[in-house]
Amino acid sequence: MQTAMVGLGKMGINMARRLVQGGHEVIAYNRTNEKTDQLVNEGAKGTYSIKEMVQKLSPPRVVWIMLPAGEVVDKHIMQLEDILDPKDIIIDGGNTHYKDDIVRSKSLGKKGIRYVDVGVSGGIWGLKKGYCLMVGGDKEVFHHLESLFKTLAPTDGYLYCGAVGSGHFLKMVHNGIEYGIMQAYAEGFQILKASPYAEFFSYEKISHLWNQGSVIRSWLLELAETVFSKSPDLKDIKGYIEESGEGRWAVQQAVEEGVSAPVITLALMRRFQSQEEESFADRLVSALRHEFGGHTVFSSD
Repeated sequence: MQTAMVGLGKMGINMARRLVQGGHEVIAYNRTNEKTDQLVNEGAKGTYSIKEMVQKLSPPRVVWIMLPAGEVVDKHIMQLEDILDPKDIIIDGGNTHYKDDIVRSKSLGKKGIRYVDVGVSGGIWGLKKGYCLMVGGDKEVFHHLESLFKTLAPTDGYLYCGAVGSGHFLKMVHNGIEYGIMQAYAEGFQILKASPYAEFFSYEKISHLWNQGSVIRSWLLELAETVFSKSPDLKDIKGYIEESGEGRWAVQQAVEEGVSAPVITLALMRRFQSQEEESFADRLVSALRHEFGGHTVFSSD
């Protein structure tokens, strides 16, 4: 299937690669040319303007956007809606707020342009392992695009979630849970570090042990083992944890719905606090985010 990929950051470029490797025709576009040229060398077709990109697509055109949520996405959609035709499809696979999806879908719908939101999880490992995809939009359009989802995802790794916004809503809750899980691991290791047995503990070996049949085994613990193998005391990592937005949105949604979500809320507050003061637990969360998603980690120097 033919699709354009707009935005070749850590996620977009690897998703484009996986599609190319799966036999799809990818028209690659990025603000800077270097990454576009890189993908051309790997089998994609390059384009160096939005207008040129649309001209290379066959109707009904499919444009997949992988850009930072908010104003940047809006600017690209505004360019696209002026040159796309009715029945063409825009997919937003970034970390967009689901309410923005609903607004954009209504606006584009007036011109007959179809809109799909896809929550994407998998980080920098997605190229090899596949991406977990949460898809919102018209079901007929979902089926039209399904070959793309099958290529990007592992077995059983994509789901049609419902109307526009539902994919990003599910991803928002997913990331809120992620906040809480990482914070629990981090606090547990903080307790170990403060304990009278700390001098005997290898956090790398403990991470490995807990993944051998334990009820708290997980991929995040595998990453923790990797983290501790590189830096046993995390002394080279600053415990500054960035907050990308979705945890905040999940907490706001809980407030709107009157749902008690103390773990996710406290994990979000801890991220804010880490930006003022840091701890061993904060350094572990920061390191884990870097391992699974390539998120920025700050040196303690």
